[in-house]
Amino acid sequence: MLHPRIHEVTQRVITRSQQSRQAYLERIEQAKKQTRVRAGLGCGNLAHVMAACSSSDKARLKADEQPNLAIINAYNDMLSAHVPYKEYPDQIKAIAEKFDATAQVAGGVPAMCDGVTQGRDGMELSLFSRDVIAMSTAVALSHDVFDGVFCLGVCDKIVPGLLIGALSFGHLPIYFLPAGPMQSGIPNKEKARVRQKFAQGLVSREELLEAESASYHSAGTCTFYGTANSNQMLMEIMGLHLPGSSFINPYTELREGLTASAVETMLKQLLGDGPVNSLADVVSEKTVINGLVGLLATGGSTNHAIHLVAMAKAAGVQITWKDMADLSEVVPLLTRIYPNGSADVNHFQAAGGMGFLMRELRDAGYLHNDVKTIVGEGLDAYTQEPVLDVDPTLIMTDSTGPAKVKWVDCPADSLDDEVLRPVSNPFNKQGGLQLLSGNLGKSVIKVSAVAEQHQVVSAPAKVFSSQAALQEAYTRGELNQDFIAVLKEQGPKAKGMPELHKLTPVMASLQDEGFKVAIVTDGRMSGASGKVPAAIHLAPEAVEGGPIAKVREGDLITLDAPKGELVLHVSDEELAQREIELTEVGPTFGTGRELFSGFRNIVSSADLGASAFGIEE
Repeated sequence: MLHPRIHEVTQRVITRSQQSRQAYLERIEQAKKQTRVRAGLGCGNLAHVMAACSSSDKARLKADEQPNLAIINAYNDMLSAHVPYKEYPDQIKAIAEKFDATAQVAGGVPAMCDGVTQGRDGMELSLFSRDVIAMSTAVALSHDVFDGVFCLGVCDKIVPGLLIGALSFGHLPIYFLPAGPMQSGIPNKEKARVRQKFAQGLVSREELLEAESASYHSAGTCTFYGTANSNQMLMEIMGLHLPGSSFINPYTELREGLTASAVETMLKQLLGDGPVNSLADVVSEKTVINGLVGLLATGGSTNHAIHLVAMAKAAGVQITWKDMADLSEVVPLLTRIYPNGSADVNHFQAAGGMGFLMRELRDAGYLHNDVKTIVGEGLDAYTQEPVLDVDPTLIMTDSTGPAKVKWVDCPADSLDDEVLRPVSNPFNKQGGLQLLSGNLGKSVIKVSAVAEQHQVVSAPAKVFSSQAALQEAYTRGELNQDFIAVLKEQGPKAKGMPELHKLTPVMASLQDEGFKVAIVTDGRMSGASGKVPAAIHLAPEAVEGGPIAKVREGDLITLDAPKGELVLHVSDEELAQREIELTEVGPTFGTGRELFSGFRNIVSSADLGASAFGIEE
């Protein structure tokens, strides 16, 4: 039976979303009723579609009898997680040809790496890149000549952007194809140790680079459980990946077999007589709740407190931070993956992976089972894991093709209860995110990685308007005390809400020295942050007149994660009389930032998804 809180929050979301969801579904139904796309093309239009195709593909497209599949690719060869996508289009086309179908790269989308831009001006474009990706996806699919879509993307803003854009074409079947994590490098705790030593001036830059390079060392997703791997978990628990496919390493037989299986699955659906689940069928209110539960049960990235709101809105579903907080009170924390533990996603996969996690959550009533997925109805298939099919009678006859994949039941018990646990023995009875409210506004904190003794901090404020200013104060030795760092003017309208991950080594070092420290900001922290308590995504932000711009040096602030409170100990009367203090900032230009001034002017607040465009209701 469904847990009462899951039912309560779901019904609340359904009621709140009734009009917007109905409006979205009506648009999708109208699109489904239209004539099969290529049938309405003029000869000139069709000639452009197939101009560069092979003669055999031209014949297929002319006949207009077989599916034509779109590929939206986030490939570039700088971003390690997306490097494997270089080969995917050829693999997809080869499988399509076996079904007498066609596939085309409909378009590419930008894919920037937050790991490269941390602490740099380019980070001010990071969040906005999500909406650019959404629009790029829509531009690619606007040619309206496709019967199904494969979205190739992994990292931070790429997957949310692809899904937001794809939902405008929700009448089509749309699959997300993962690329998988790189093999494990040095332990994440060792990497964090070296970073803190460098911040303290105790190791050289050469030693730091050696440690970083031993961690980020090959093609594939970074192995910590940040936003990229939270994306992969979400796509699977929401039924948009093939079961068990999220965390299989690149360039392995199983990875290639899964890619082939995804193409085969879609084509069999399109060519068969049975129903084909469109993207709008799959992404529903219940699917979104399942995604939230997965995020909480795994201690996933705080960035999804923004992204999930925006993704859901694109499907006409309205969720709030209060929904997340209410779910977090009852959803158990079942994983310990760095930064919430020492293991990485490869260890999680080996311990039982998504199949074990989803079976535990579903059987205990935390997941809706009455949902549609890309492979059918319900979540039974997602309690299994893929393996290579070694039966020689079932292997594809083409020796150059990928090996076949079959699905078997996932392990009955976790193979490592330091990484993955059943509902009966959770790491914590509550989930990984918490809503903080008070006279400074509302914000989000990731508590799954914060030790219990650090979850309540009451200390004087030290106010900064940039990461650099805080780092410089640390270098001058001015931060050797209890304090709460108030970092203002980092919100969506001010700077595009950059991640402030460069603060982590400094603040973690001070915490390790015994000082009570915390962060309060209208900006973001990295999806890999968490050791230091941080009230982030504070809304309203400073440049919108948020109370964070009225905090003065030395003001007492209390951050109480267990109680969900963030309080500035200043009377209401005095706070009302204080003037907003903002740093006088010159024109925002350089590194392309001037191109995004329009985005900064219209972007919504963090609690509404920090989106630069709205979805009409």
